[in-house]
Amino acid sequence: MFSKLVQFSFRRSFHVTSKLNQAMGIDGNNILAESLKRQGVEYVFGIVGIPVIETSMAFQAAGIKYIGMRNEQAACYAAQAIGYLTGKPGVCLAVSGPGLLHCIGGMANAQVNCWPLLVIAGSCPEDHEGIGGFQEWYQVEASRQYCKYAARPPSPRLIPLHVEKAVRLATAGRPGAAYLDMPATLLLGEADEDKVPLEYYTTDRVNPAFPDPALVAEAADILAKAEKPLVIVGKGAAYARAEDAVRKLVDTTKLPFLPTPMGKGVVPDTSPYCVSSARTQALSQADAVLLLGARLNWMLHFGQPPRFRPDVKIIQVDITPEEFHNSVKSSVAVHSDIKPFAEALTQKLAEKKFSLQPTSNSWWTALAEKQKANAEFVESQANNATVPLNYYAVFKTVQKIIPKDAIIVSEGANTMDIGRGMLLNNLPRHRLDAGTFGTMGVGPGFAIAAAMWCRDHAPNKRVICVEGDSAFGFSGMEIETMFRYQLPVVIIIVNNNGIYGGFDPQTMKDIQEGGDVALCTPPSALSTEVRYEKMMELFGQSGFFCRTTSEIEDALKKALAITDRPSIINILIDPQSNRKPQKFNWLTESKL
Repeated sequence: MFSKLVQFSFRRSFHVTSKLNQAMGIDGNNILAESLKRQGVEYVFGIVGIPVIETSMAFQAAGIKYIGMRNEQAACYAAQAIGYLTGKPGVCLAVSGPGLLHCIGGMANAQVNCWPLLVIAGSCPEDHEGIGGFQEWYQVEASRQYCKYAARPPSPRLIPLHVEKAVRLATAGRPGAAYLDMPATLLLGEADEDKVPLEYYTTDRVNPAFPDPALVAEAADILAKAEKPLVIVGKGAAYARAEDAVRKLVDTTKLPFLPTPMGKGVVPDTSPYCVSSARTQALSQADAVLLLGARLNWMLHFGQPPRFRPDVKIIQVDITPEEFHNSVKSSVAVHSDIKPFAEALTQKLAEKKFSLQPTSNSWWTALAEKQKANAEFVESQANNATVPLNYYAVFKTVQKIIPKDAIIVSEGANTMDIGRGMLLNNLPRHRLDAGTFGTMGVGPGFAIAAAMWCRDHAPNKRVICVEGDSAFGFSGMEIETMFRYQLPVVIIIVNNNGIYGGFDPQTMKDIQEGGDVALCTPPSALSTEVRYEKMMELFGQSGFFCRTTSEIEDALKKALAITDRPSIINILIDPQSNRKPQKFNWLTESKL
């Protein structure tokens, strides 16, 4: 029965696609597929079932790549990551009810992280609504608070209109999520092709917003007069493809800069003007801060004391004016795309002949001293190859071996935080991590999207997915998806037996023998020395188990030689290994 359904769907889809100019009926599945294709959508990630089985086949027949995942959340993470990498929304396709409910976490993540995403879910037939239909749920209403646009097209003929609007709103201004609800009756319903406006509804290119020249001049004056200026390069600069303009600004002015986690690579981490290793001092002492596509949220401590000076002057550049003055009042707030602003500011500062001299400027001298002191601590930890290893020794070894142009996916607690400083990015949009929402479980989905992008656009580039053992547990079965689509993702699991930290096997055994396991086992502890690499044996392959730096080197070299399937490298570290002691709590405390 299923094979006949597949054959019918492909015959129907190809027939409709090849006969678009003839007067005949076209069903909702094919209208939807053709509408997405004409909006430039290239990738769909999802899980099929009633009523979207034929929908997925119609996508493939229209020339849209469909990647079947193992969990809707992971599919949603993959779709938004491809949206960030390409600038065009990825689509997540889900079944009705529970299928869409599983997508909600991914939709919220895309909305908070500002990545373009379109979720499309089937829903129960309209004539079954209100009487207990299969997987009936108020899907449009449930989705609305997690996205910029949520709608159900009222007829097959109007599907193109809503697809265009969903794609446009997902990408316009601050990117985010959109949702389209597709009841079974709508997907199977037909309309005359000559009455379906496929050509009319095509998203036009949105021209960049240019800055007010007076505000550019004001920003230039503040930076030129500042004693301790600082640039913060955010994820928005990466998404805006503003790397050339921002690099020129930094290189010509020699302003010190800090990247946010996914702003890494807009200006290379190896730039002499990057002061990431003196981040706390740079933030707390700067008297003028230029924000390029970065938000003053928890990741930047809200721009408030004691992490920032009370008298700091903030220059805020953002594509979304609603973000202005969100946590502190900015001295200058510029509504603009990052690229034209950076170009205009570079020119204005050149007219002032402004350029800091790192060898003689007192601000640069202070930052350099702090960088040197912090680097010495990190290097001392990284050179400690005593077993069990610490994070720094692991990441120094990984950084030495992985390609310098690799896309790095990372999630976890200390795994992600320490890795941000030690695993370097010199290219934009080459760092994907838990982001603003701090969502765990995103890694495998992000890695699948990145690997699909590499296959189509940079076939020699590698994807390195660095996971904490807890984070990997959220979406680990997506390893099967990687095998099925022959994606050579290198998964590195930094295994400390817990969330934040765990225990060694003997200590854990002693704890659990102390009474009721559910009362004795610490909430942050996981099973000790789990052999995650043995998941590879499910597919007739072998993984890598490492305790020493030499074993890590050998495993990475072998994994990077594999080009048609994923690899897992399971690295056991000291369960109590931690990050460098912090001057401040990592999360700025509430003032309440």
